[in-house]
Amino acid sequence: MSNPYDPPSPDVDASASDPPAELTPDDAVEAADGPVGFWTEDLLAILLGWTVLIVSLTAVWVSSTAGDATLDAAITSPMSGWFAKPGGWTDSPLESFAPADKPASWPGTLGVLIVSLLLFGLGEKLRGGGVGRFAIAFAVIFALGTLAYVLAGQSFIKQYNLEYALWALMAGLLISNTVGAPDWLRPAMRTEFYVKTGLVLLGGEILMSRLMELGLPGVFVAWIVTPIVLITTYWFGQRVLKIESRSLNMVISSDMSVCGVSAAIASAAACKAKKEELSLAIGMSLTFTVGMMVAMPAFIKAVGMDPLLGGAWMGGTIDATGAVAAAGEFLGDEALQVAATVKMIQNILIGVVAFGIAVYWTTRVERNSQDSKPGAIEIWRRFPKFILGFILASILCSLIHGLAADGPAIVETSIKSTTKVLRGWFFCLAFVSIGLETNFRDLSRYLQGGKPLILYVAGQSLNLVLTLAMAYLMFKVVFAP
Repeated sequence: MSNPYDPPSPDVDASASDPPAELTPDDAVEAADGPVGFWTEDLLAILLGWTVLIVSLTAVWVSSTAGDATLDAAITSPMSGWFAKPGGWTDSPLESFAPADKPASWPGTLGVLIVSLLLFGLGEKLRGGGVGRFAIAFAVIFALGTLAYVLAGQSFIKQYNLEYALWALMAGLLISNTVGAPDWLRPAMRTEFYVKTGLVLLGGEILMSRLMELGLPGVFVAWIVTPIVLITTYWFGQRVLKIESRSLNMVISSDMSVCGVSAAIASAAACKAKKEELSLAIGMSLTFTVGMMVAMPAFIKAVGMDPLLGGAWMGGTIDATGAVAAAGEFLGDEALQVAATVKMIQNILIGVVAFGIAVYWTTRVERNSQDSKPGAIEIWRRFPKFILGFILASILCSLIHGLAADGPAIVETSIKSTTKVLRGWFFCLAFVSIGLETNFRDLSRYLQGGKPLILYVAGQSLNLVLTLAMAYLMFKVVFAP
């Protein structure tokens, strides 16, 4: 009898040994509510994300023109204060909504609820779902997301950098693994929809001009090491650990090597990973991210490493952009700027990696026994099209930032007042949904023998070593100040 953990031979049907593929989001909607039609989830994510982006940019531009502003500092958004998240507190959770020394956040939180419900309710309507059922379920999902923000804002908890993503995931997991997520909640458990829309908005924050700030050193650190680590980790999982599910192997590899949750979502869509596999990868990523964002700055300080080098090292290894920024703050402004910029350069690889995985999966992993290879139309069908919205948003904001009068202020004001706040909320809703959809009993088969954990630790160890070596070579030798 063959070993069930042996990877499929390249000359046989690879998909036969993988776990049965789960319904895609579009398949699920079609089964429940009839044909999806033109409005796929990816197209809706682009539509909603670009609607928010265009409205926000236009509002700031019109406001700056009407006010005849000549200084960046004079440019404000008429939408400022419309959107917010619960703030920090010490003794009473009510302080997070109405602090004594700051503007109240509850109107902005209510604004996010209303706009989010309108946006995603429209998406549900266009896809043929029941808006009433969705609205009731969405209100509960949003309440759990609000609870996550409130818990993350507690002063003692903030000292340990336990971000909202962890609390949102834990809130969902607590429900799904105790009483179970009720069926009436499922219409609003749209993990991919929320994340894809948030990623389209994220594109507006990653400006092409950032590539020029660090030039070739940052590009080498982010674009050379990342694919080497991804490919090596995937090979290690298949040939050495012999992980049964190729899609689980790929999602963990891309999550750990590129940029955490965002890359995991994009790669999972490209290789049709199961939700349980995605949950496992994200759970490990969030756990290790919390540890690394505390341990790495402490280690860098302890050994007296140059903040420039330390920032580049953290930017290329810590998974989440927010965690990179938080870790950079421990080392000062220089390390923060370098770390954040290297991470944003690395984030640009999300689309490239997703496309590469889609091509590999359709031409190698899922080819049939007659060795026929899917054509370009199948690759296009599999490609996560919301990535195009992400890339175009980056290009649009980069052009405005570089060419328009007061462009930098217009883009930065739009992001700060609107898109970044909404993006955070959309990610928060996604984390709640992931938790609600994840049951540890279903995850047990993927943790058999501890192989996924070994894969992540081995891959991250390689990532730490190679990134430090490349960062030293680029920032201290080849392009030394």
